[in-house]
Amino acid sequence: MKRNRPLSPLQPTSSMSSPHRILLVDNDPSLLEQLSLRLRTNGFQTETASSGQQALSKLTTLQPHLIITDMHMKEMDGLTLFETVHQHFPSLPVIILTAHGTISDAVNATRKGVFSYITKPFDGRELMLTIKTALSQSYTYNDKLENNDHHWRSEIISQSAVMEELLTQARRIAKSDVSVLIQSDSGTGKELLARAIHNISPRHAAPFVPINCAAIPETLLESELFGHNKGAFTGADRSRTGLFETANGGTLFLDEIGNMSIEFQTKLLRVLEDGKVRPLGATTTIPVDVRIISATHTNLEAAVETGNFREDLFYRINIVMLELPPLRNRREDIPLLAKYFLHLACKRAKYCVIAHSFSPEAMEVLMMAPWPGNIRQLLNVVKQVEALSVTPVISANLIHNALRSKTGPTTPVTPANLIHHNALHSKTDKVIPFVQARTDFEHSYLVHILQITHGNVTQAAHLAQRNRTEFYKLLNRHQLEPKIFRRN
Repeated sequence: MKRNRPLSPLQPTSSMSSPHRILLVDNDPSLLEQLSLRLRTNGFQTETASSGQQALSKLTTLQPHLIITDMHMKEMDGLTLFETVHQHFPSLPVIILTAHGTISDAVNATRKGVFSYITKPFDGRELMLTIKTALSQSYTYNDKLENNDHHWRSEIISQSAVMEELLTQARRIAKSDVSVLIQSDSGTGKELLARAIHNISPRHAAPFVPINCAAIPETLLESELFGHNKGAFTGADRSRTGLFETANGGTLFLDEIGNMSIEFQTKLLRVLEDGKVRPLGATTTIPVDVRIISATHTNLEAAVETGNFREDLFYRINIVMLELPPLRNRREDIPLLAKYFLHLACKRAKYCVIAHSFSPEAMEVLMMAPWPGNIRQLLNVVKQVEALSVTPVISANLIHNALRSKTGPTTPVTPANLIHHNALHSKTDKVIPFVQARTDFEHSYLVHILQITHGNVTQAAHLAQRNRTEFYKLLNRHQLEPKIFRRN
C-alpha cells in the first residue's frame, strides 16, 4: 500500500551526473544481493546493511536518497528502524518490505510516515515505480553539487548529516511562501540560514532585508520598520522609507523577535494580517508584499506561556520552525570551519601572515572544546590564534590560551559529560533499561568519535583512550565499519 503524496518541487532531474544512493537493509544475504543487482542494473547506486543497527551506522556518512528495509529482523525491526531514522532525517523516504504483511500493518506503517509498505514476493515493476516516486521527493546534500545549484547555501560551511538534513528542509520550505521561525542558540548562524532560504526562494531577485530587533531602541523600531513622514516627530526633518517597504517583494528577516515589547508585537501583528503599513505621521496605508523569517535564541513557546509573547503573533510567524544545531552537536564540521576561517583571516590580512594551518594537536583541542558561543566563538578563536602565531603551524597551546581567555577553563568532551548531555536532551521521558542505555550510548559515542576522526581508527582509539585491539572489538560489537566514515 503506497502513501499518496504530492510530488515535491525538488525532484531530481534525469540529467544528474551521479546515480541515486539507496540503502538496502535485510538480514537475508541472498535477498540483499538479488535486490542490489536489480537496482544497480536500473542505474542506482546501492549500499547494503545486514541489520538496523548497521544501517544507522552507515546513514550519516552515506546520506542515501532512499532506504528499503525488511520488516522482520533481529534486534531492530523495519518499523523501529524507520522511527529512529525519522527522528533525525524526517524527509528521508523509507520503503518497508515484508513477507507477512496485513492491511492493519500497512495502515499503521503509513500513518507513522513510512513511504510505502510492500509485501513479498513483490512485483518488480511495482517496486521500481514506487522507488522512482519516492526518489522524486528525496533531496540530499550531494544533489546540490550534482545539480550545480549550491550557490544558495554557499555561505554555510558544513558536511555534517544533521546540517544537511536541516538544509534539505530549508530548501523544501523555501519554495512556498510560509513564515519561518528559526529558534537556536546565539552564534549558530541564524541569519545565514535565513539568507539561504531567501536565495533559493522565488523571491531571490528581490531584497533580503535583515534587522536585529534587540539592537534598536523600542522608540525607534516602529520608524525603522514602518517608516515615517517628515515632521512626524521631533527631529524628523525628512521622510524615511521603512524596512517593510524596502523589502517589498522579498524577505524581511526579524532577528531576536522575542525582544519586542507586547505593545509593539500588537502593531507588527496588524501589519502581518493586513499586508499594509502606515508610516508614522501618515494618514494612509501602503500595501507591502514580504515574506517574514524570524529568529530568536529564546524559547518563544515558554514566553507565550508566561505572557511575554503574544500567542496569535507566535502562530503567525511560526508556520514552520527550524532549529540550528549548536556547534557541539556538529563537531565533524569544526575542522572545515576552522580551516575556512583561517583562510579568510589570511586572505583579508593587510600584512604578511605567518600561520596557515593547524597542528593535529591543535585541531584535536578545537574538536574537543565545548563551544558555548558556537560558530561565532570559533571564528573569534581562529582570528586570535592567527594573529598571535609566530610559526606557520598553529599550536595546541595557542588554542588552549584562546579558549581560556574566552570562556575560562574548558570542559572537554568525555564519555561522562556526553552521557549527561544526552540525558538532558532526551526527547522522551520514557525510562529504558540500563543495558539498553549503555548499548545506545556506546554506539552513539563510537559513531561520534569516528565522525570526528573521519574513520581514522588510530586517532579514534587515542581520543577514546583505548588501545586499537580493544577499539576494534567495540566497533565489531556495534557493527561499525571505519571505512564508511572516511572522506575521499
